[in-house]
Amino acid sequence: MEQLAIDIIKIFFLGTIAFVSAFFSTPILTHFLYKHKLWRKEVRQKALGGGDLPFFQKFHSKGETNVPRFGGLLIWVTPLFLAGLFFLLAKTDFWWFQKLNFLSRSQTWLPLFVLVAASLVGLIDDITQVVASPTQKFLKKFWDSKYVAGGMALRHRLFLVGFIGLVGAYWLFVKLGLNTLYVPGVGDLEIGLLYIPLFILTMMATYSGGVIDGLDGLAGGAFAFIFGAFACIALSQGQVDLAAFCVIILGSLLAFLWYNIPPARFYMGETGIMGLCVALTVVVFLTDSVLVLPIIGFLLVIEAGSVIIQLLSKRFRHKKIFLAAPIHLHFEAKGWPHYKVTMRFWVIGIVMAIFGVAIRLLG
Repeated sequence: MEQLAIDIIKIFFLGTIAFVSAFFSTPILTHFLYKHKLWRKEVRQKALGGGDLPFFQKFHSKGETNVPRFGGLLIWVTPLFLAGLFFLLAKTDFWWFQKLNFLSRSQTWLPLFVLVAASLVGLIDDITQVVASPTQKFLKKFWDSKYVAGGMALRHRLFLVGFIGLVGAYWLFVKLGLNTLYVPGVGDLEIGLLYIPLFILTMMATYSGGVIDGLDGLAGGAFAFIFGAFACIALSQGQVDLAAFCVIILGSLLAFLWYNIPPARFYMGETGIMGLCVALTVVVFLTDSVLVLPIIGFLLVIEAGSVIIQLLSKRFRHKKIFLAAPIHLHFEAKGWPHYKVTMRFWVIGIVMAIFGVAIRLLG
């Protein structure tokens, strides 16, 4: 019981430190972003399928070009900073600093690595969308797609996410020896080499749920519930460092949300979404929770699913199912205020996260 108490104190202390660090760093970050006008200079004109975006342009034209991106920096720089800080402090003779170190080969090396790697890719994408320069014009010859307003083409982002997924799968399968799939209520099933493609496909699917980043506070809240749920699962398995990692991200997200709720002071951007999605995938596999991810991450599923359904319907039926996709835009188009969409999605996300944790803990 004493060790459990120490572990819980460690997790919540690190989460609190993450929130405080990100919270007080935000004014400095936003001052820099507004000073240099680091926001999109034009609004997206075409959907992924090539069609027009009347509802998106109606509700988002002003915000897209007047609110900075790069809010995601808080979400990955904070864990990286705390990991380095407490790793160095752990080398001292103070035992409580040693306890607060959450870097470990089997639990947090990989999620922290992919978080930073994917976030850096997203950072490059964000920079090419907001910085008008000869360098950007050169980069856009490669990154640009007719479906986006600057930045990387979707196919290039998917390729890079897939490559990061391959590295992650190699580490989990070869270095850590993981090769099982947990079925709630049944147990672990050995899947051998299928573990590698399953990991990559899960990471790609999770990243597709990143389209949830479209309303003030929506993505931040959704990912906060999800990482909170996996922190509970990790702690139940005795993976204290991994639980601490999840709670640190949760704390960073809560600080981000403080400034991102309507009216948003900044947007998360690709540097936040890409890092969160790939790190979440690693956490899912480290906790052997792949089959409950669609439940805990239900909001990501319906967001990505609505886009896929809309594209298929337009391709084969030549008409839309939703007024706009992702689905949060559909409800906006139906007349729901953006804050109503966000709050109701949050409620659904919390309920599904709790339900998913309960299912995962079966057996």
